[in-house]
Amino acid sequence: MDMTNEEEFKEQLEEEMARFEEDGYFKRLGKMFSGLGRSRDSREYKEAVIELQRQAAPLMAILLPLICVVVLFVVTAMDSGAKKEIKVDIVTAVDEPEVTEEPQPEEVEPPQPPDVDVQVDTPTVGNPTEAAEVAPPTSEPQSAKVAEVDAMLKVKSPVVMTSVFGAERNTGRRGTYLKGGNYGDPNTEAAVMKALRWLKWKQNSDGSWPGVKPAATGLAILTYLAHGETPASKEFGDTVRRGLDFLTNAVHDRGGKTMVAGTDGNEYSFLITTYALCEAYGMTKNPDLRDPAEKCLTRIVKGQNATGGWDYKMRRTTRDDISFGGWAMPALKAGKMAGIHPSGLDECIKKAIRCLKTRNYDKKAGFVYTPGSRGGGLGGVGCLCLQLLGQAKDTTVANALDVMRDWLPTFEKKHMSGGSCSQYYSYYAAQCKYQAGMVKGATPANFTLWKKWNVAMKDLYPKSIINDKKADGSPVTIKDTKGKDQPVGHWENTDVHTTRPVMDTCLTALQLMVYYRYLPTTSLKATEVEEDVEVLSKDKGNEVQVRIDI
Repeated sequence: MDMTNEEEFKEQLEEEMARFEEDGYFKRLGKMFSGLGRSRDSREYKEAVIELQRQAAPLMAILLPLICVVVLFVVTAMDSGAKKEIKVDIVTAVDEPEVTEEPQPEEVEPPQPPDVDVQVDTPTVGNPTEAAEVAPPTSEPQSAKVAEVDAMLKVKSPVVMTSVFGAERNTGRRGTYLKGGNYGDPNTEAAVMKALRWLKWKQNSDGSWPGVKPAATGLAILTYLAHGETPASKEFGDTVRRGLDFLTNAVHDRGGKTMVAGTDGNEYSFLITTYALCEAYGMTKNPDLRDPAEKCLTRIVKGQNATGGWDYKMRRTTRDDISFGGWAMPALKAGKMAGIHPSGLDECIKKAIRCLKTRNYDKKAGFVYTPGSRGGGLGGVGCLCLQLLGQAKDTTVANALDVMRDWLPTFEKKHMSGGSCSQYYSYYAAQCKYQAGMVKGATPANFTLWKKWNVAMKDLYPKSIINDKKADGSPVTIKDTKGKDQPVGHWENTDVHTTRPVMDTCLTALQLMVYYRYLPTTSLKATEVEEDVEVLSKDKGNEVQVRIDI
C-alpha cells in the first residue's frame, strides 16, 4: 500500500473512531438546556428532547428516593410531639417440642441462555432546514414538503452489539476485502474512488443526477451507501444529503396514490427510489427517510399482481415482468431489514417467491422476462431475488447459477443472451456469483464460478474506466478532504440508454464494491434463510428496535 492510500486509510479510521467519542455528562446537560430554549423546528431542540428522554430514567432514580426521604422526615417530625402510652403484656414463653425439618432438595441453578448479540437502534433526528422543492408533473395538490435529510444524530447506545446491518462491515475493515485474491485490490478501489468523485462532479444543483432523475439519483445514492458514505461522511456527506433531499421531496401523493415526480413512463424509477430510501433509512435510521420509504413500499405491496409478480406502473394484471420485479423485490427486502413493515409485506414476499419459482422460472434460461417468453438473459435477476428472499439453496437458484456458468463481465451491446445495457445483466450476475461462491459452505463449483468472474472483472473494469478530460486535454479533477486534486472517471456501455452514463457508472462501481458493500441487502448474511435475518421488532414511531444476529 503506498503512502497516499495509507494516509487515506488512517484518515478514514480516525473519522470512524471520532464517531464513538462522547461529550461529558455536564456538557450534554448544558447542550440539552440550551437546546430546549431553541425553536421547536430546530435540530438543537430535537436533539435536546432526545437527550432529555435519555436523562429521564437516571434523574427519576435520584429524585424519587430523595422525595421519599423528605416525606418520611416530615411525618416523623409531626409525630414527635404526640406521646402515647402503650400497654405491654408480658407473657411467659412455653417451651414447645422441637420440630425437625425435612431435608430440602438442593436448589439447582437453571441453565443460562446463550449470549445473544443485541443492537439497540435509537431513532435519529434530521435537520429541518428547508430543502429545494421538486415540482410534481401535474398541478394537483401535493403532500407536504419533507425536511432536509441531515447527518445521523450521534447518540451512543448503552448496548453496543452486532446485527445484520453492519457486522464487520465498516470503513476500518474495508482493507480486509482489498487484499487481492478472491476479493478486490488497490486497483479496483482506485476505480471506485474515481467513480464516486465523478458522481460528485456530475451532481445537479437540485441534488439529482442527469438522465431520468429519480432513477439516476437512486442509483447514485445506492452507490454511495455501498461505499459506506452517509450524510455524515467527510468527503461525500453533502453530496449524499442533497441526493436524499431530492428523493424525499420527489415522493408525493397524487389522487390517493404515492408517486415519484419525474419518473419514467413505466415507473422503474419509482422502484429504484424506494430501494434507495429503504437502504438509506436502514443505514442511518434518519426519521425523515422513513415516511417516504414506507409510502413507496406500501404501494409496491399493494401493486403486486395476484399471481405474485409486478407489471409496469404496478398495474394489477397477470403480466409478471421479472425485469420490473427485479427492482421491487430488493426494495421489499431492504424495507424489511430496515424495520419498515407495511401491511401485507410478508405475504407479498411469499407470493413473489412462488411466482419466481413457477411462472418466471425456465430450465434452459434460468428465469425469463415474462411467463411463457424465451431467453432474455434474466437468469441473474431471478437468481439474486430468490437469494435475497431467503431461497439461496433452492434448486431453481442452483440451475440459474449453472446457466450463468460461462457469463463474464463485458461492455458490449449484446451480452448474456440479453439486449441493451450489458452492465444491467452484469450487475445481477456479479452479485449472484459472489453470494453463491463466497458464502460459508460454498460448493467448489460455485467458488470457481465466482473466482472466474472476479478475475475477469478486476482485469476489465479498472482499465476500462474513462478518465474525463477538459477541452485542453488535461484531466478533470476535484478536491479531496485534504484539498488535493483527485481524478474522476466513469464507465459507458456501447449501447444507448436513457440514464447513461450515470447508470453504467453506478452499476459497474457497485460490482467493484461487492466484496464489502455496506448495503444491508447485499451482505452475505442477507441471503441466508429468512429466519436468520428476521427483524424481530417493528419500527413504530420512537420505539427502540432490537435485532438479534443468530
